[in-house]
Formats: sequence, C-alpha cells, structure tokens
Amino acid sequence: MLAELRIQNFAIIQDLTLAFSDGLVVLTGETGAGKSIILDALNAVLGGRVDVNDIRRDSDKAVIEAAFDLDAPTAAAVKTLLEPEGLWEENGSLSLSREIRAGGRSVARVNGRSVSLSLQAELGALLADIHGQSEHLSLLKVRHHLDLLDRFAHHEDVLNAYTQIYRQWLALRSELQELLNLQQYAKDRTDMLKYQIQEIEAARLKADEEADLRQESTLLANAETLHSLSRQALSALDEGSEALPVTDLLGEAQHALSELARIDPQMTGMSERAAQALNTVSEIAYELRGYLENIEFNPARLDQIEERLNTLNFLKRKYGGSVESIKTYLQKAKDELSKVENVEEQISEVEQKISRLKQELAVLAGKLSLERRSAAQKLEKSVEDQLQNLQMNNARFQVNFTVLPNSEGLELDSQRVAFDATGTDKVEFLIETNPGEGLKPLVKIASGGETSRLMLALKHVLAEADQIPTLVFDEIDQGIGGRVGVVVGQMLWQLGRTHQVMCVTHLPQLAAYGDQHLRVSKQEAQGRTLTHVSVLDAGAREQELAGMIGSVSVGTLQSARDLLHAVDEFTGKIDSVS
Repeated sequence: MLAELRIQNFAIIQDLTLAFSDGLVVLTGETGAGKSIILDALNAVLGGRVDVNDIRRDSDKAVIEAAFDLDAPTAAAVKTLLEPEGLWEENGSLSLSREIRAGGRSVARVNGRSVSLSLQAELGALLADIHGQSEHLSLLKVRHHLDLLDRFAHHEDVLNAYTQIYRQWLALRSELQELLNLQQYAKDRTDMLKYQIQEIEAARLKADEEADLRQESTLLANAETLHSLSRQALSALDEGSEALPVTDLLGEAQHALSELARIDPQMTGMSERAAQALNTVSEIAYELRGYLENIEFNPARLDQIEERLNTLNFLKRKYGGSVESIKTYLQKAKDELSKVENVEEQISEVEQKISRLKQELAVLAGKLSLERRSAAQKLEKSVEDQLQNLQMNNARFQVNFTVLPNSEGLELDSQRVAFDATGTDKVEFLIETNPGEGLKPLVKIASGGETSRLMLALKHVLAEADQIPTLVFDEIDQGIGGRVGVVVGQMLWQLGRTHQVMCVTHLPQLAAYGDQHLRVSKQEAQGRTLTHVSVLDAGAREQELAGMIGSVSVGTLQSARDLLHAVDEFTGKIDSVS
C-alpha cells in the first residue's frame, strides 16, 4: 500500500508530506483546495503524464516522492519487474520519485536510481489504480479482462495444467521448425559435415602437440647458432688452443692450493672449493660435448614441422582458436550429422507428439471455456446488482466471448480455433449504462462519476481477484445523492478490508465511512496560496462532516454524530441494538 507521499513545489502545494493508513482513506475539503492535485501528484510518481505548468510558480522544479509497503503478492510481482534491472531491495522496501524540471525534462527514480519512464509506469500499474485518471484504469484494458475472469472463476488447477502443456507444445513446435529448416538443406549439410569431420579427424590432433612442435622448430631453425655457441663455450672450458682452457687453469690453481694446504692447514677449505669448481666445470664441459653432438641439422624435418603447424593454424582459424575448440566442434558436427541423417524420422516423431499435446490442450481449453462462461454469468449478475445499488438501475453488464477460426488451431465442437497461452477464449467486458444505447466496450462509457461507479461495482465484485493493492477514486460521488452515498461508502469500506482505498468526496454520507479522514484546505501566506492537510480526530471529524452537511450548527453536528453512529453500527464497532 501507499505509506507516504511527499510533494514539493507542485501546483499550489509547496511542501507537503502525507502518511496514509490502510483501509479506506477519505479526502475532503472545499473546491480548489488541492484534493485532486494530490491525486495528480500521485499519478505523476506512478509514471503518468506531467507538464512543466505543474511546477509551482517561481520554482525551478517539482519533486514527488512515494514510499510503499508491499504485501506478498505485490512484492513478488514487483521483484519480477525490478530484479533483472538490479533495482530490487531484499528488504522489500520500495520508493518512487519523479522530478519535473522547468526546462521540460522529467527524471524518474526507483529506490534512488534513475530509470526509464516506461519502467516506472509499468511499476506504477502494479501498485495503484487511479480511477478518474485514464492512464491507470486497468479495468479498461481488455488484456486484463480474461485474467480477472480466471481469478474470479478460481480454476487455477485447470489453467495451470493447460499452461504447462502449452509450454511443452511451444517447445516442440520450436524443435519441429528447426528440424524442418534442417530438412530443407539436409543433403548439402550432410556433405559439409562429413567433409569437416573427415578433415579434422585426418589431422589426428594431439594434446600439447603444438607447443612441442614450436619448440622443436625453434631448435632446428637455429641449429647453426646453437652449434657455434656450444663450440665456443666448449673451447673456452676444455679445448683451448691459443690459450689454456679453463679446466687446465683451474687444475693448476687447485694443485697449487692443495700443496699450500699441506703446509698451511688453514688453506684446506680454499683448496676444497677449488676442487669443487674444477669438478663443476669438468661436468659442464662433458655435458656440453653431448649437447653439441646432438644438435640436429635437418631442413627436411623443419619443413615437416612448419607444414604441420600450418595445418593446425588452418584448423584453428576454421573451427576454433585452440585444439580443444576444434575437438569440441568435431563432436558437435558428429551430433548434428546424426541428427541430419535421421531428420525425417525425427520430424515424424515430433509431429506425433505435437498432435497428442494439441488433443490434450483441446480437452483442457474446452473445460476452461465452460468454467469461464459459468463464472461470467455469476460475474454479470453480481456487477449488475452492485450497479443497481449505485443508482444505475438500467445498466447492463456482459462478459463477451469470442473465438477465432484457425485451420492450424485446436479442434473444439467440430471446428478448429486459434489458441494461445490462455486457451481459446477472447474476453472483453461490455456495458450499457442507458437503455437503447447497446452494449459497448468499457473504454467507450462516459467519464466522471459514471465511470467511477462502474469501476467501484467491478472492483467490489472482483476484489479477491484483483491484486492491485491501492485503489484511488476521484469524482465517485458525482451525480449521486446522500442515500446512494451511504451505499458507496459501505462498498468502499468493505473494499478497504482487502485493499487500501483512497477517495476524494464531497458527500458526508460517504466520508463518514473513512478509516482515515484527511481534510484538505488552502491558506494564504505572503500573497501565495498554499495547500494544507490535516488528519482529523473524532472531534474534528464531527466538525468537518457537519460543515459538509451545511453550516456548522447544533443540528448539523447532531446529524454528523448520527452518521458516525450508523457507520459504527455497520462496521461492527458498536452493537446495533444498543
């Protein structure tokens, strides 16, 4: 529900913060005080249209902020919408804001982050219906009618069974289309796959082969350099001709140090280290001779390696960036080849499965249609009863069903009809408000009080089916008197047990049923008009209701008390006998 609304510099509202209760919230006050402006601000923060003229004079921007407390069904719907955008708060809190700037730009935010206006409007449609503002009249949107009827019918088990099979049918239809596409070029594709498989398998790929080949190629390509450097090192170590090699010099040094150690024992350590150095250099010289002997001068082998590397590079460019990618492609090609070679058989199998599923869908769709038509009759009567209570005695309400013929559809009653995820029925609510006008779509009915009363009748009947938590009614008392106002008040109060209901009214008989009563007034300060809102306690409510009945007097105050007493009896706060 809407927990709080803050409005800054919007029309004649300078800075106003409102906290709302659950149940029925009524807003009363003199004409022009700003009651409808508050609803306009709420509509704006829910993603509705705004205008720079809504900005308070001498201000550069208007800001509206709203905080919502979400019940479980609403939270689930909001989470589905916001979680993919990274906007969902795990604590379930939700805040919306709308900033209207003098330059014409409008900024929408959800939980403090900027969003597109379309997303805010989509979110707003989950949170509130503002009746009297066409943007949020969800019942006027035909696509909602079938869903509302289904929830009114309470046949979730049949609908869920149908939906599950429909999803299976969708998946199979997609698979069939892939197979049919495959069939169109099966011969060419078969030849291509066989060629690719043969090409990859002929290469006899090995793991780590490429790295080994590149190392061997480097050695072969640099054989002369390796031989020259090795010969140079060996000559210096052990085969010097013009100068004594390192091993001879180290041998002489070690011999001298050994003789020194025989005379002076403290030279023993140095003599031993010289002996170790001689051994190390001798080992290096020995290993270097072996390395030198194994250096390979083999241009033919180098050509073979280069050719092999070229083959690997070609395959990588064609089938993937690595040997592993090529092997993966090979397996996919084999799988596809198997599929292509058996495409006729697979098409036949899938077509048989689709046929069986369509038979199951036809049975469930027929059952859904029967249950919908039965529920529609009950809905029609209930709505017409409510409309009579609201002084629309001659109004008729009808749930109109249509089906569309389709040669590829489901077979129902010896004909084939189109179907989708909801079944075969197309549903639209129709209304006739005056005799002789004929039944028309809801969107064609008159605006103002007639629309609001129809919405109230529908909302009252569909209260359990409608999950939108906050319902706002403006001008609902237009054209009705006090007697009907009592009925409207009772209906709104009852609707407030399952929803948060907000209502702008001039009828005291209706206002008396409010769980929370807000009085909207305007004041003047420094030559400017300001909107002020007061939350009325029991005494202030009597004064306000008396003023709505007429001039505040002993008589009107007593009438106000009588109204509140009747409300307490109706709502069960006091025993009617007492």
